[in-house]
Parts: sequence; structure tokens; C-alpha cells
Amino acid sequence: MEIQLDFLNWLDPDMSIKILMCLEDPSDIVRASCVSRQWRNFVIMNGLSKQLCLRMFPQLTRVDHVIESSCNMKKPVDVGSSKSMEWETSLREHRVYSFLARGFTSFAVRDCNRKGICASSTDNYPAESIHNTLEPRDRIDRRASYWSSKGQSNPQVPETLVYKLTGDLCAITEINIQPFQAYFQPGLPIYSAKSVRFQLGHKKSPVDPADDKFVWTYTSQEFPMAQENRLQTFKLPEPLLCIGGFLRIELLGRVQRQEMDGLFYICVSHVQVMGRSLSPAFNVEILEPSEGFVLKALSYTQTSLPEDEPRAIFNPYLERRATDLEIVNLLRVGAAVLEEIVAGEVDDEVEGDDDDDAVYEDDDEFDGEFDYI
Repeated sequence: MEIQLDFLNWLDPDMSIKILMCLEDPSDIVRASCVSRQWRNFVIMNGLSKQLCLRMFPQLTRVDHVIESSCNMKKPVDVGSSKSMEWETSLREHRVYSFLARGFTSFAVRDCNRKGICASSTDNYPAESIHNTLEPRDRIDRRASYWSSKGQSNPQVPETLVYKLTGDLCAITEINIQPFQAYFQPGLPIYSAKSVRFQLGHKKSPVDPADDKFVWTYTSQEFPMAQENRLQTFKLPEPLLCIGGFLRIELLGRVQRQEMDGLFYICVSHVQVMGRSLSPAFNVEILEPSEGFVLKALSYTQTSLPEDEPRAIFNPYLERRATDLEIVNLLRVGAAVLEEIVAGEVDDEVEGDDDDDAVYEDDDEFDGEFDYI
């Protein structure tokens, strides 16, 4: 122990890289870069933070280059006399990938589902639209909340639901789906699918003339779905990085026929997409037609939303219903005030003139006049 040797000086670079890449915690790579100037240069020039991120999420091989926002970013630090473009690029990548690796492990795991985009079919729009699936409750104001497909005589006809996630960069671990149980129909039928499959991807360029507006870069295995009224968990084999922030759920096969018309339906009450959103710290820019992308670090101080922070759910149908309820409540208040005024005037007339009592002795006649008012 009296003789302390730096293995970087005694081993070839490849062996030194293998040793340092045994570190799994992103913070350990950063700590290693702080041991000495030599270690810092070695970690940065060999892109060890980037290699760690690629090991965690191979989808990052599509990164064309990284950029930092001009606001709140550190300027490259001079090391020795080297100011070459290669050093500046390596230093920038080290900062971006180090913070990205930290986000993969430290950002809160939460529901990353933000907005329903479209459904392959909807039976009764907007009352049964995809927007209802973002609401965890199956009843709102004594009204059922769910998405329903159109009826089909062929039970093999599939359906799809497309969602926008909370960020353009999300590490997804599992997707949870709850089929809808029609509590208002005889027998309480559950309109589940036979199985589900998931696709992750990004939106195409607005100038792209293709009919399909999305590019799906990942397709999962097929998961069987139970015909049960519960939030069912479909865990991905390994965490997947969604680049572009869009999810498509394929609902394959139908099991429940509606008694009223004899057709098969699929109905979903709630959808959760569990994972870590890297927004607003990171953003991406898709490069077409190569399908590569630019990784943008927007801030090194911003993190994902706290675990307990409420997340707004966009549901235009529920918003319209809430507005209608406000109007109804205002009318009810107005009617109550009018009732008090009329009742007060009646009491005054009754107390002021005993000869007019006969006018109000007939309850039916009075009720009729009051209902009209």
C-alpha cells in the first residue's frame, strides 16, 4: 500500500475503459472524472457517459449530435492548451449524457400519458371519446366515462388508440389498461380486447404527404388481456426509450357482444403509461428521412415534475360538461332566488288581506302557477 499506482498509467486504454465501464451508477462515472485531470480527460475523450447511456438505452444510437441551449449552460472549460473542436464536442457530450443518465435513474416514475390524439373508431363522439381514458374514474358526475369502439359483426377486427406523452423523451417501463364494465347493461358485460400490442414513435414532418402521420420505431410483443374490470399491467421486457413522445395501443380481437344489437365492441375505461419523462430538461428534433435525431439539453437545473404534483388532463368533452354544469347551477341559483321572492310576495299578500285567502287555498292551483313561473 505504500506504493500507489494509477492503473491508467499501467494498463492499455481498452482495459482501462472495461474497468471503468463496470460502474453502473451514472454518478460514479462523474465521480471518476473528478479524481484527477488525467482521469477527467480520459472519461471525457472516451465518451464513457455516452457509452453508459447507450448501454441503458440502445435507442440512443440514433442520436446524430447533441446541442445545449444557449441559456443557463456551462461554457466549455479549457484543459491544458487543448481547444480543438474534438475536445469541445467531447466535453459537451459528456455534460449532456451525464445529466441524461442521471435523469434515467433519478427522475420520478409517473404516469406519462398526457393527451389522447385519435382512435381508429368511436361509437358515440364525444361522449365516448378517447379523452375519457385519461380519467382514472369510470364515472364522472353520475355519468360513465370510457372510450368505445364502433360495433363489428367480426370479432377479429382490431382497434387502435394513439396518445401524446408528457415529453418527447420518455423512458417507459409499463402500460396499464382497464377495460370498461357496462354497469348499466344487463349482466354487467366487460368489453375487453383479447390481447394488446404497443408501438412507440414520433410524428412525421408536416410536409410529408403520406397518409400515416406517425413513424413507429418500436413494436412490442403481444400481451393477452383478461376480461376483468381492473387496471391490468403490461410490463415491457425492459425499459424502452420513446423518442418523439407518441404511443399507439393496438387492441386485438373482441370478446364481448352487446345484447342490444348483437355486435362486438371494445371499451376502455383508463390508460396509464408509467415511466420517467425527461421533459422539460431534454427535447429532441427528428431528422428526416434518416430517422436520426438531435438530442437537446435545455437545462441542467430543471427536473421532471415532483411525484405529488397534480397533472392536468386535457378532456374537451368533460370541460364542456363542466361548463354546462356551471350554467345549470347558475340557473338553479336564479330559480331559488326567484322562489324566495315569490314566496315573500305571497306571504305579504296573505298577511295584508284576509279576504284573499281563498285564492291560495287550492294547493293545486297555486302549484301550477308556481311551476309556470
